[in-house]
Amino acid sequence: MFTFILVLLLLAATFGVLGAVLKVALVLVLGIVLAVIVLAWGTWLWLKRRVHEFEREVDRQRAEQARRHRAIDVRHVPNEAERADSLELPRGDTP
Repeated sequence: MFTFILVLLLLAATFGVLGAVLKVALVLVLGIVLAVIVLAWGTWLWLKRRVHEFEREVDRQRAEQARRHRAIDVRHVPNEAERADSLELPRGDTP
């Protein structure tokens, strides 16, 4: 492969178009490098956004779980014995 490129460069130099060939090759190589850089930058931004969304979702779920735990701790569901006690008349000075 290297030999083939070397032969092409020698032919271009022979016909006096070496400068044009090198300029075209440089434009192609720089275009490919620029495309790779733009794709890497876009991928980095996308990945950063996805990680941020994941962190927000985890924080939201933790807050929701903490809210539910607080609601369960505060709420008291009476059992049957407690409900029966509340229906009885108060014991005290009753005739």
